[in-house]
Amino acid sequence: MGSYAAAIKELENLLGDRLSTGQSVRETHSHDEAYTTPVLPDAVAFPENTQEVSDIVKICARHKCPVVPYGVGSSLEGHVVPIKGGVSLNMMGMNRILDIHPEDLDAVVQPGVTRTELNTALRDTGLMFTVDPGADATMGGMAATRASGTNTVRYGTMRENVLALEIVTADGSIIRTGTRAKKSSAGYDLTHLFIGSEGTLGIITELTVRLFGQPETISAATCAFEDIDNAVQSVILAIQVGLPMARIELIDEVQIRALNAYNDSFDLPEKPHLFLEFHGSPAGVAEQIEMFKDIAEDLGASDFKWAEKTEDRNRLWAARHSAYYSVKALRKEAAGIVTDCCVPISALAECIRQAKVGIAKAGLISPLIGHVGDGNFHLQLLVDPKDPNEMKAARALVSELNHLAIEHGGTVTGEHGVGVGKLPYMQTQHGEAYNVMATLKRAMDPNNILNPGKVVALN
Repeated sequence: MGSYAAAIKELENLLGDRLSTGQSVRETHSHDEAYTTPVLPDAVAFPENTQEVSDIVKICARHKCPVVPYGVGSSLEGHVVPIKGGVSLNMMGMNRILDIHPEDLDAVVQPGVTRTELNTALRDTGLMFTVDPGADATMGGMAATRASGTNTVRYGTMRENVLALEIVTADGSIIRTGTRAKKSSAGYDLTHLFIGSEGTLGIITELTVRLFGQPETISAATCAFEDIDNAVQSVILAIQVGLPMARIELIDEVQIRALNAYNDSFDLPEKPHLFLEFHGSPAGVAEQIEMFKDIAEDLGASDFKWAEKTEDRNRLWAARHSAYYSVKALRKEAAGIVTDCCVPISALAECIRQAKVGIAKAGLISPLIGHVGDGNFHLQLLVDPKDPNEMKAARALVSELNHLAIEHGGTVTGEHGVGVGKLPYMQTQHGEAYNVMATLKRAMDPNNILNPGKVVALN
């Protein structure tokens, strides 16, 4: 427990058996989904309501004990790793859907609700929550990392889909930001300050989120290309002519091989593919399909396969969302270093081309996938953590890609967030604005107890 023993003793008195110092529980909270060096928290707290979160933070503030919020641990850049020790705050006990307002197209949820739990509750309303990062992440975690995913090109990220928040600040105060109104000109936009702050400015205890009507018609498809350039060019042209695509995913030939091996129902040609989805009226979807098919075929697309039945679409997107695990099966003993960057769509083909060259030079297995409709792509580098040469090559490639994205007017992370993995590149991307972030962090968390060492590194 080290120097935080007094804080942990007070927390035991507050929470009883909902504070754990057991080894296995602490190990679970020492890492996230991708490879990051694990660090054990001193204890794990399991609050059940906002007041308990406030009380926990007040105790930790008195003792200058770090507090690191934790959902399902599906982050990919070490966001939930308690690198300074302290208390991991497991928010999964706060998992109630508080209100659904069908007439206003919004819902109020606690942070431990997962996106699939919310959509299950919405099924009979004809509404849906659209942000889909792949993992069945919690709403609080998704807001904290400003998550997005496969639907972003049409429906937006968490930034566009969170209307209001309840927050516990670094001194234990409980505040509310935003309203259920669709717009406001009243003061600073504090809601969007906390979205993407990764628990470094406050702890999310309630969210009001935007909902959309379920489309009358949905059709999904896959198509193959001889090379990635033409696949990307077809997406660029589709966007430029105004096709309202719901999903456009690029899957390279290495990822296709992994999906074929991992999913019994998959047998796609080992070529770059686009996975597509169209939403709208029957006539509108039919028109979108024909327009996209004309564009893609002019660029060499082939092997179009359509999925109009719900079960076929679900199977397609379940396979896409299994990408991380399917890749790990290509090299069973390896760890996955996952990275993403996002560039203006006009720079996407060139950045992907250079990424593929870098992978070949590094001699690593690394499938490439991307939400190409918004310029976001991902690598999953398979490495042996015990091999220093492989780790060095992987980190050098990640660094090269991050600088490449910045040079092309993009960002070092489109949706994974900063965590510890992207921290070294923040100053380069943001320049003087990064110092403003540090000023905000010091003002709002003067003792640096909220997820210290993430987003902004303070001395």
